[in-house]
Amino acid sequence: MEQGKCTAIVLAAGQGKRMGSSVHKQFLELKGHPILYYSLQAFQDSPLVERMILVTGETEISYVKEEIVEKYQFDKVTDVIAGGAERYASVWNGLQTLERKLTEEEKDGFVFIHDGVRPFIHEEILRRAYDAVEEHHACVVGMPSKDTVKIIGEGKKVVSTPDRSHVWNVQTPQIFEYHLIKEAYEKALMHDSSRITDDAMVVETMLCTPVKLYEGSYDNIKITTPEDMVVAEAFLNAEYPLL
Repeated sequence: MEQGKCTAIVLAAGQGKRMGSSVHKQFLELKGHPILYYSLQAFQDSPLVERMILVTGETEISYVKEEIVEKYQFDKVTDVIAGGAERYASVWNGLQTLERKLTEEEKDGFVFIHDGVRPFIHEEILRRAYDAVEEHHACVVGMPSKDTVKIIGEGKKVVSTPDRSHVWNVQTPQIFEYHLIKEAYEKALMHDSSRITDDAMVVETMLCTPVKLYEGSYDNIKITTPEDMVVAEAFLNAEYPLL
């Protein structure tokens, strides 16, 4: 598929319980804009992305349409749909919506799947993702772990210590050939999906397909706790002083 025909499924259905706020974390403001705004703006500006499907809570659909999509003129957002009880269900809802929209030719393309509370993606990350998926079919952004990682067992006792040079922290966007990720999710939903934590895991386990890691950025944080908000504001103050 030619460049500019990719779809981004942006996940913004989380409740953000660890944030300790009555406002869902994706709608909290950073320098006058909701967190979700920054992710959507990156895809809006990218020539690689033709459309976005935005997945949010069922009761937030009207708010998102009016106060985010229409307010900020995100005209690449073709659909705002309800998510599921878990992340994997939200992704599946997005894939089903996409299935109804794509022509047969477009089904040869690629799908970005991104957490809406990772606001610091940029065109370089998206470009690396696109270049990687053209060659490897299933790709995930990540960065080498800065910390030593321990595998624990019963009683929280250390079982092993992986070689840190082989340990990466996985981020989003994750990008796949459309046919591949759809087939993987179709198979996953016929099994116990409760342990699925990311899309690469679905592809790895359901299709036994290797997933290529490509480099993202240490700035590409997921905002989950109040401490993350402090870090995010610092990033914005450093990189976008006029916002």
